[in-house]
Amino acid sequence: MKNNKKGFTLIELLVVVLILGILAAMAMPQYFKAVERSRMSEAVSLLSSIAGAQQRKYLQINSYASNYKGLDVAPEGATGADYFTKGGDDTTPGNGFKISLSGTSYGAGKATAVRVGPNALTYNYTLQRFYNSDKIMCQGDDENGAALCADFCGKDSMAVDTCCTNAGGDCTLDTNPDTVTPQP
Repeated sequence: MKNNKKGFTLIELLVVVLILGILAAMAMPQYFKAVERSRMSEAVSLLSSIAGAQQRKYLQINSYASNYKGLDVAPEGATGADYFTKGGDDTTPGNGFKISLSGTSYGAGKATAVRVGPNALTYNYTLQRFYNSDKIMCQGDDENGAALCADFCGKDSMAVDTCCTNAGGDCTLDTNPDTVTPQP
């Protein structure tokens, strides 16, 4: 009688599972970074839409709107100066951004997007855009946020709590990058 054994041994299956586990462990951080980049792109797009709406409002009334109610691109249900992209509020935010409007005068009006979530975040950073500027500023509030901002600004690396613009320069949050004279 012929004994025909076909299949894999338990050791072979364990080796395959181990290799797949190692590959998945190496790929997961890159996947999370790609997801966070897409979230950042969403916030950049929102900041650009808000800046365009504020520029139109400035042409109408010679002042920026102090809340979403006065804008032609106000998100549904947004009436105050703060809006949470994934719902929630200051005590229980959704996994998105808190976008705040501030300043009504030319050169001082800006929108700020702070990354928020219901739990501890892997990437903590702040994006800011002055309405009269095309530059978006990014400040990483932890190491992962700083690395994400460095990618956004086209830099090799960046220290925590430092700011850069998408034009590649350094900046200071709450200071309009178009009114600051570069230092030699």
